[in-house]
Amino acid sequence: MSTVTATTTSTRFVTSADGTRIAYDVTGTGPAVVVVEGALCQRSMGTAKSLIPLLSRDHAVFAYDRRGRGESGPGSTAYTVEREVEDLVAVLEVAGPDALVVGASSGAVLVLEALQAGVATGKVALYEAPFIVDDTHAPNDPDLGSRTQVLVEAGKRGEAVQLFMRTVGVPAFGVVMMRLMPVWKKLCGVAHTLPNDYALVLEHQQGEPLPDGWLSEVGVPVLVIVGGKSPEYMKNGQAALAAALPHGTLVELPGQTHMVKGKATVPALREFWAG
Repeated sequence: MSTVTATTTSTRFVTSADGTRIAYDVTGTGPAVVVVEGALCQRSMGTAKSLIPLLSRDHAVFAYDRRGRGESGPGSTAYTVEREVEDLVAVLEVAGPDALVVGASSGAVLVLEALQAGVATGKVALYEAPFIVDDTHAPNDPDLGSRTQVLVEAGKRGEAVQLFMRTVGVPAFGVVMMRLMPVWKKLCGVAHTLPNDYALVLEHQQGEPLPDGWLSEVGVPVLVIVGGKSPEYMKNGQAALAAALPHGTLVELPGQTHMVKGKATVPALREFWAG
């Protein structure tokens, strides 16, 4: 297993296949763990920040900014899912091809795309890939990506973020409150990357079962995590995902939601990795 023996608190860069510079840093010493963020998140405010305080005690945590976010470049070529897979590959070349990988939300789907493409990793943990696989939730609009692109190009980043928040179930009052908080400016700053996330997830948010054989060639053990307080459609989606993976294991974290919290998640990760 890849082991990193030094902490890098300053930003480093790796170059993806299309020439895009991808920013990352490393915290901790031990077996390498690469964290892949979800929509609107970056390494300064997302899953990695929640996991690092506990996980870095015995692992080297690689946190990177997906293209177009934080200190990473916007992309040297037009966006495709394959380009984002190449970004992850570039980070894994530094962390080691057998590095453990943790993906959250749309980041979990990006990890699945990498696994399906044959990218080599160690064990993988996925936190709530946002799938809608049955009628317990209405399908999401297939045109969300293009609608969001129109808003961003018109300079309406706040409206793009608001559309996303309402889509994922944030109540109208909650959106109003968020607009008054400092974090809103940061969210709007990466609103232009939301179409990238929609490109990853919308195909699997149409209320249909996951495609037959989609993940049948994935050879690594995969832990699929769902929060105990998450809605029925999310639990059903994670159960379907775990069943579709040849070496998938489903675990429900009592009291948890779609927001990753290190105190609840890190023990489950350690148990999985030790097994």
